Amino acid sequence: MSYRSVCAGMNAKATRQLIVEAADRLFYERGFEHTSFADISTAVELSRGNFYYHFKSKDEILDAVIEHRLAKTRALLSEWECAARSPRDRIRSFIHILIANRMPIQRHGCPVGTLCNELAKLEHPLRDHARELFTLFREWLREQFIALGKPTDADALAIHLLARSQGVATLANAFDDEAFIRREVDALDAWLDATLHQADRTRPKTRTRKRLVTR
Repeated sequence: MSYRSVCAGMNAKATRQLIVEAADRLFYERGFEHTSFADISTAVELSRGNFYYHFKSKDEILDAVIEHRLAKTRALLSEWECAARSPRDRIRSFIHILIANRMPIQRHGCPVGTLCNELAKLEHPLRDHARELFTLFREWLREQFIALGKPTDADALAIHLLARSQGVATLANAFDDEAFIRREVDALDAWLDATLHQADRTRPKTRTRKRLVTR
């Protein structure tokens, strides 16, 4: 079924969402600057008139795409919260997203990192809005490290993990190397275990008081 036949039976809200999803994919695959209005309208098979009914500028579409990505990220984090009881396992879910998304990462890099980098280079007004995607992950990871008994270092650990995952995505894209991704994910798993093992060793032991038994 073509986009045109799908759109014919949809209301304006659904058609707008279809445009946003197509733009999201094209911005990721081609970059924001190299994606035109015509590219997006062609992808959803809408006439220029119908397209402009929903969006008047590419920046409007970009803002909608960022909101769409923020909503998907919140849903993903909520899914991880429900799927894993342990904060350690939740952090592993973040680490292993590199494996789950290895094919698109090898082709196009990280969708968050590539967008933020491009908008920063363009000095685009929406670059701060796009950075909220990283902020969501940062704050969520910080909460997990706090729950694991690392309140003092939680933010530094969250930033460190974000930085390492971005580095892996960048080099995996540059070298198109799946084996590299898998090795780095194993290394991040080991780093997490070592970090939390150290936290367990330095955590103060609680002493249990003996009850006095009177006869």
